[in-house]
Amino acid sequence: MRRIIVGTAGHVDHGKTTLVKAITGINTDRWKEEQQRGLTIDLGFAPFTLPSGKKAAIIDVPGHERFIKNMLAGVSSIDVVILVVAADEGVMPQTEEHLDIIDILQVHHGVVALTKTDLVDAELLELVEEEIREYLVGTTLANAPIVPVSAITGQGVTELLTTVEEVIAEAEKTETPKLLRLPIDRVFQIAGHGTVVTGTLIGGEIKLRDEVEILPVGLNARVRQIQVHDESVPAVGAGHRVALNLSGVEKTDLHRGNVVLEPGVMSPTTLIDARVSVLAKGKELAHGERIRVHIGTNEVLARLRTLEGDIIEPGESGYCQIIFEEPVVAAREDLFVIRTYSPAHTIAGGKVLNGTPLRWKRKDPKTLEILDREALGDPEDLLRLAFELRPETPYSREDLRRQTLLDQAQIRTELRVLLKQGQIVDLDKNQLFLSVLGAESLWQKTAELLNDFHERFPLRKGYPKEELRSRLVPAWDSRIFNNLLELWGQDAKLDLYETEISLPGKGLELSQEETKLAQQMEEEFRQAGFAPPNLSEVSQKYSLTDKRRDEIINYLILQGALVRITENLFFHQESITKAKELARSLIEEAGTLDAATFRDATNSSRKYAIALLEYFDSIKWTKRVEEKRIAGSAMRMEVK
Repeated sequence: MRRIIVGTAGHVDHGKTTLVKAITGINTDRWKEEQQRGLTIDLGFAPFTLPSGKKAAIIDVPGHERFIKNMLAGVSSIDVVILVVAADEGVMPQTEEHLDIIDILQVHHGVVALTKTDLVDAELLELVEEEIREYLVGTTLANAPIVPVSAITGQGVTELLTTVEEVIAEAEKTETPKLLRLPIDRVFQIAGHGTVVTGTLIGGEIKLRDEVEILPVGLNARVRQIQVHDESVPAVGAGHRVALNLSGVEKTDLHRGNVVLEPGVMSPTTLIDARVSVLAKGKELAHGERIRVHIGTNEVLARLRTLEGDIIEPGESGYCQIIFEEPVVAAREDLFVIRTYSPAHTIAGGKVLNGTPLRWKRKDPKTLEILDREALGDPEDLLRLAFELRPETPYSREDLRRQTLLDQAQIRTELRVLLKQGQIVDLDKNQLFLSVLGAESLWQKTAELLNDFHERFPLRKGYPKEELRSRLVPAWDSRIFNNLLELWGQDAKLDLYETEISLPGKGLELSQEETKLAQQMEEEFRQAGFAPPNLSEVSQKYSLTDKRRDEIINYLILQGALVRITENLFFHQESITKAKELARSLIEEAGTLDAATFRDATNSSRKYAIALLEYFDSIKWTKRVEEKRIAGSAMRMEVK
């Protein structure tokens, strides 16, 4: 069963920790300094039992303005808040700032505990209650019940617990995210057990022996033990305060602000898209302003890029990009608080729209249209947008999950829709997908390259596939690129060969003059037999540039007339056939063949004889054994 997380909020010395002890029996001021000074400095945690017997947990936060960043780490994942206001002082500066934070973080379930009622009379109590009610108007706690209580006398504590349980019943109806995330608020070490982290599991489920990833530090660990309020459990779901004993990491590797996640689903980021709202009573936020951002349990310095204008006025909101000075973990719909750089005070908050965006052009209608779509968050459109923004990027389902943070079932459903609509193409048996716009863009580039290639090299068969891939999409796997070529081939956009592609009807095109020249050159190689002409002789005889000569020789190779033996040595196919038969005959007679015997049999020089024999070795027609040759596998297969 989900255990609701309750958090305290309120001004320093208004009795938060004392009230928590009255509710739970536990002093959450665990540090010696806190107990000596009577001042909460860091977060405190305690389980408690509701009147119905249900279990819950409470996070006690510091009220002093110097420790607001600790308070923010505590309230980032609460379901219900107890806003503590002392009856003898009423609403104070930190009451206001804490309420602003509660409002920014959209905590809609709460109770106001009007403490220290034993210090005031009924008339003052009524006035303070009225002041609080007026102050809550327009906030997420506008309708929160107010319960007078004294932690010293115990008056009202039972009523407070009953009211908290009623509010918790409403909070329990809230659905928790499926994405596994646990923002870390404490890291410590236990002798004999190793590293322990604690936090509130805000989504997903963790089981014993699960492998988890910790970001942004980029470490992997295994869950050795799980505890929920000092009780060991085999698994835990979202909504619980959790302690994880992790193997594979040291205490010094981790700190508050890190996040425990399912491996491979999220990546750290230094840039997010966001909708930012400035407090009505605060100062404006300007483009380029340095700010403090509290997201999850983390506090990070950042710069603000306003996208709609140069300033967001108090009480207004606008689209922004936030550039962090160090990597953070941010998911779509995460809420965050913005405080001024110095002196630090809360001035704004916002919601993450995209944790892996591109860098947008400011004051651009297209940018605002994209951000409107991100803000709407329609699952089908989020996938469509991912393909649109990176059209030439092939996406697997895992890639899309990292990009959109949708669950796998949603992704499968929406991919089927996009395939049916013809907006994406299947590149690999329903495992890898590409935008139709991206495929069309790549085709336009390919067609231009092929046209240019055929104009410059009309005698070549086609453009080498691997060269085209390295030029167009060097990051793609060759197999995936060939799958795209196959799709274009099925659409009759190109002709496919084993290692080349060409436009239909292009390649191996000869003019009348070139046809005559090719025939003459082929005949010369045929007549030369086992002593073929060298390339410089061919160029001189036919008055050809080296480039033109090579084009025609390449054409004759593709036509099957010539065979390349070495880089600059070519034999006519008929000569190769005769040489193979001679080699076979000599090996059948003597069992082996040496270079001198083969040279004499072909009536050629040692240079050409050895070149032919090495070529036969390469095609497995012969096999070299020391200084002689025997029949190779290709020769033996042909005999059979």
